[in-house]
Amino acid sequence: MPEVVLSNFAFGIATILDGLLWLYLWIIIISALLSWVSPDPYNPIVRFLRAVTEPVLHQVRRRMPFVYAAGIDFSPLVVIVAIRLVQWVVVNSLLELAVRLRNG
Repeated sequence: MPEVVLSNFAFGIATILDGLLWLYLWIIIISALLSWVSPDPYNPIVRFLRAVTEPVLHQVRRRMPFVYAAGIDFSPLVVIVAIRLVQWVVVNSLLELAVRLRNG
């Protein structure tokens, strides 16, 4: 019986984490696309996108200065790859754990 509870817990955590990672991935994509058109910086949506993405993108730019080359900022691409890597490794590991706990 405890295995079922742990299995459901692992599956729930994996599902929530996967959903949050997908949401953040799309926020990064939208923010990167908006940077091409120079939107109004006082727009509440633009401010929200910048507030949510800029701390992460700034850390990538600081730790990997080569991501900004020839006037093109590749930090969103690095973050997207990192998100997908976390999804493949962590989320899939949690799902595999849930299946193993369920099957005994």
